[in-house]
Amino acid sequence: MIGVDPGQLPMAMIAMTMDGHVRVGLEDNIYYYRGVLAKTNGALVEKIVRLSKEFGREVATPDEARKILSLTPP
Repeated sequence: MIGVDPGQLPMAMIAMTMDGHVRVGLEDNIYYYRGVLAKTNGALVEKIVRLSKEFGREVATPDEARKILSLTPP
């Protein structure tokens, strides 16, 4: 499941409720809120982390994310 621009946050919320994974960053969505540009990728990550906690979901560490995605560490 993927969403970009205005659909990115709603799709992320749906993915979280379905025990899916969420990808976030300026390459997917440049807005923090409707009509408000995100200042950094970090701001978008912090927002999704906060929302994840509200959904009772843990956020993967970088090492855990690499393992989930079958990537080797740099």
